[in-house]
Amino acid sequence: MAKQNNKQARTTVDEVNETLTSWEQKLENNRKLIYGGVGAIVAVFAAVAIFIMVRNNGMQDAQNMVNKADMEYVTKGDSAGLAAYKKAANESYAPANRAAQMAATILYKQKKYDEAIQLLEGSSFNGKIMGPAAQSLLADCYVNKKNYDKAISNYDKAIKQAGDNESLTPIIMKKKATVLHATKKYDDELAVYEAMKTQFPRTALGMNIDKYIERAKASK
Repeated sequence: MAKQNNKQARTTVDEVNETLTSWEQKLENNRKLIYGGVGAIVAVFAAVAIFIMVRNNGMQDAQNMVNKADMEYVTKGDSAGLAAYKKAANESYAPANRAAQMAATILYKQKKYDEAIQLLEGSSFNGKIMGPAAQSLLADCYVNKKNYDKAISNYDKAIKQAGDNESLTPIIMKKKATVLHATKKYDDELAVYEAMKTQFPRTALGMNIDKYIERAKASK
């Protein structure tokens, strides 16, 4: 009976040990899994940190190139500035967009509209100042190329980007209306002038818009 009890006791102990061993193994497996997961997370954070560091360094390098181009433009004139801005525009960071806009502005002054269009359409412009200014410049290029449909389309984009900016929006709207008048779309021209009067009555253009409204009405 004692032997049976001992056997039963041993069996019970063995079972407990087996259970403990099983739980220890599960814990060990979980520990390895957790460590592996933590290791993976650490690796991800390290990769992100390296990416941010490289990106920040790239951003700073691009900004330095644009700053240098600004100095070239101010001290040496259009040709030197254009070359420096074009070089900076080839970078793949945000400051390159301003470089592209500056290069396009110089090219526009030089009546090199195709080159200016290529630079502007290959870049990205955001914000309520830089965005609409670049979009309006693109429209100006298309006006000089006599591609009036694209000009109007880009003026519309510029107006939308500028929103309620009293310094920019009325000027862009006036440009759009001028093209509409030249293409004899007098109803559309009138609508733009009336919108200017309603939306921007206190601006210089808004306060002197009545004569243009009358001209558009008389042209119909």
